[in-house]
Amino acid sequence: MLRVLSVALGAFILSMGWAKLGWLADSTPLVDELRNWWGSAPLVSRWYIDYFAMPAAPLFARLVPAAELAAGAVLVVGYRVRLAAALSFFMVLNFHIAMGVIFELSYLTNAYGPPVIGGLAALALGAERRLPYSLSR
Repeated sequence: MLRVLSVALGAFILSMGWAKLGWLADSTPLVDELRNWWGSAPLVSRWYIDYFAMPAAPLFARLVPAAELAAGAVLVVGYRVRLAAALSFFMVLNFHIAMGVIFELSYLTNAYGPPVIGGLAALALGAERRLPYSLSR
């Protein structure tokens, strides 16, 4: 069952990275998104955007799509699932903090929230050293 979860979350993260490929050439879409989130974000998210995300936006604009594509592919093929799931967990959590959605009660009904975070946590904590039908080391 964890193998199915790994493939499903891998495909999801891969598609999220694919949608951000434009960020590799231009960080403006990320900066615009951060500014948009800042307007309705709680104080902690505004601090996070001001002092962490915005200053490093040019770096994150290149790092995030590459990391999402790599993590998604790794989860799909089943190589180093625990590591990929743990890193993806923190990557997704960073986005949820920056957006401020994690601090709202409606987060519990957000399809990008608990199912993704919970699934990645399950893979990071519960995946055996090698899931069935995975790429061997």
